[in-house]
Amino acid sequence: MSPFTDAEIAYMGRITLARLATIGTDGRPHVIPLTYHYNPDEDAIDIGGIDFAAGKKWRDANANPKVTLLIDDFDPPEAHALEIRGEAEIHQTGGSKINPRFPNFVEPFIRLRPTHIVSWGLNEPVGENPADVPVSSRRVG
Repeated sequence: MSPFTDAEIAYMGRITLARLATIGTDGRPHVIPLTYHYNPDEDAIDIGGIDFAAGKKWRDANANPKVTLLIDDFDPPEAHALEIRGEAEIHQTGGSKINPRFPNFVEPFIRLRPTHIVSWGLNEPVGENPADVPVSSRRVG
C-alpha cells in the first residue's frame, strides 16, 4: 500500500515545482527550488537535475540524509501543499531518466523515501466553507 493518498499522487502529477530543504554541515537549513518526479514503482520521489551532483543540496544530502520536500501552490481562495519528510538515498546512476522534459539531467540523483507526510488543501472540504479542508499528518514507512 502506498504511503501517499490518491489525492496526493494526483497533486504531484499536476505541480512540477518543489522546494528541497537540506541541513548543511554547519547545521543551517538550505532550501532550493527544483523539479521532481513521483516514482510509482518505488513509491518515492526522485530528484535530479542539470549538474545536480555539483550543488550544495547533493553535498548536504550526502552528509545528512534527513531532507524535506515541499510541493505547494495557491489557487485563490485555497492553498494546497504536500510536505514530504524523509531519508535521501544517494544514487550515482539513473538521474537522466527522471524528467524527459530536460534531456540534460545528469546521472546522480536523490530518491526520497518518505517517513512523514503532511498535506492540506488536497481533499474535499468537510463543510460548506472551502477553507475547511482537512489537514493530514501521518508517519509512514
